[in-house]
Parts: sequence; structure tokens; C-alpha cells
Amino acid sequence: MLNSQINDFMSKWNAEWATLKADATPQDRRAHFEVVAANMALPKPEDVDDSAEHWIDSAAGRIRVRVYRHRSGGTQDCLIYAHGGAFMQGSPETHADITARIASWNRQTVVSLDYALCPEHPFPAAFDQACDVARWCRDNAETLGIDPARIAIGGDSAGGNLSAAVALAMKDFGFLGQLLIYPCTEFDLTRPSMIENAEAPLLTTKGMAGVNRMLVGGAENEHLLYEDPRVAPYVADDHSGLAPAFIAVAENDPLRDSGVVYAEKLEAAGVSVTLDMGDGLIHGYLRSMEYCDDAQAKLRKMTDWLAAL
Repeated sequence: MLNSQINDFMSKWNAEWATLKADATPQDRRAHFEVVAANMALPKPEDVDDSAEHWIDSAAGRIRVRVYRHRSGGTQDCLIYAHGGAFMQGSPETHADITARIASWNRQTVVSLDYALCPEHPFPAAFDQACDVARWCRDNAETLGIDPARIAIGGDSAGGNLSAAVALAMKDFGFLGQLLIYPCTEFDLTRPSMIENAEAPLLTTKGMAGVNRMLVGGAENEHLLYEDPRVAPYVADDHSGLAPAFIAVAENDPLRDSGVVYAEKLEAAGVSVTLDMGDGLIHGYLRSMEYCDDAQAKLRKMTDWLAAL
């Protein structure tokens, strides 16, 4: 089943990507994605200030963050957000439709990461940077106007992977929650959803194996995809004590089962989990908010969950 409102979005999305040359490099795709996102961007909520940028030192290289802050001021809750993009593309700007609305609807601050991308910077660069940003947010809470005891982490797709891995590795940090939106939590390409949705809209399984190898720096490191919880949080031995999780998947998404099995593993470890199955939706559905009423409703549900924490 596919939500009928997705079709108009996909027509626009496919037209925007049709101009990308067939032999495009990851760098070409990265640049093109910035243009596509700008062309399809929703108006920024007027009650959000996104003018602040910071460069944060990290052992994995300096990382830029853009801050989306509700104009009401005061001490606000904080969400550290990692964008999607198959680990090789995307930026705070390509995902501003999501982060600005979270900041607006929840009257909070969102710190959006411009983390290191593949293939130039394979694992663990982005992971290390994200951990350092979390520490920086807590250390600079007063300057940022956030409550250091109320910091959540989240992201979509590749960013969901990164967020889950950081929440797992920094269990003692005390994250308020983890918002995992159609996340990749492991790399089993034989899951039923991988087969059922091999040719799904927006994301197909073709080329996934190559992208996954690129994440870890080549075939010689492919074992990390199945052994290292900093790459695949699903494979960790112990998930107890983690922050409450909202895991959003999509029915018509190859990654659907990756999110579902992670939800099951967290619940088995005693972690509070809210699982939204995304009936009728596709990978990346939050990009369709202008076209699909249910996509916007799902983001509202996510922000309500954050607020309830």
C-alpha cells in the first residue's frame, strides 16, 4: 500500500534528480542534493532563528553545527540532530524543513550537525564528531540557552544510525531520548523489507552494498558492518539503560525491518520504545510534508513525543 499523496511528491523529486549525470560521483550527488533541497524547501517558520553557526573542535576534524532556536528565548530543551543522506551527502541546510519545524512546534533548540561525509571521511569520523558535539552542547549549555539535563539526540536514515550509535556509546551521558527516523541500525541485506521493497520509491537496494562498504572505508573493513556497534548499534551486546526511543519506520522502505528489529531489541532490554510503522509511507517521507498530510502528522507525533519527555 502506498499513500496516494506520495505520488505528486515523487514526480517533483524525480524531476529534480533527473538532471544528475549517470556517472555522478559522490561529490556530484552531494552538490546536486543541496540544489534539490533548496528548490523544494518549505518556508522557514518565522518563530525560529537559524542564524547561529558554530565550529567545534574534534579529534576527527572540526565540525560545523547550525542552531535552530525558538525565538521565545529562555532556557530550552535541546535536540542534537544528524541528517540523512547515505553517509555521503546532506547538511543542516538540506534538512532544515525538519529541524526548523521541531524547533518551532516544540519551542526548543535544535543543534544540526554538518558531520564528515564519505568517501573522504569514512567511519569513525562522523561518529567521533557527533560524540564531541554532544559534550560541547553540555559544556556550553548556558551560552546556547539550553538545559544541560534535557538534551535528546536524533536523526533520519544515516543520521538515525549515527544517533543510535552515539546514544549507545554515550549511555552515561544521560540523553533525554533518541529520535530515530527510518534508521539504519544494521546492514543485513536479506531482511524481508529489503526484498519486498527492493525497488521502492526514493530508496532502492541497488548499490546499497557499495555504499555500506564506503562507510567503513572499503571492502577490507566490511566486517565492521556486522561487528562494531558504533557502526551497527543493533549488534551491541547490551542495550539496557538506554534513553527512551521513538523509532519511525515506513511500510514501503527497504530499511523498515532494520528499525523494527532495533525496536524489538531495545524493548527486550527494558528500554521504553514508541514504534511508528509508517503505513503507506516511504523512506524519506518527511521530505513530502508539502504534499502528504500524513507525513506532516508523523513529524507532529515525533515532536509531541519529544515534548512529553
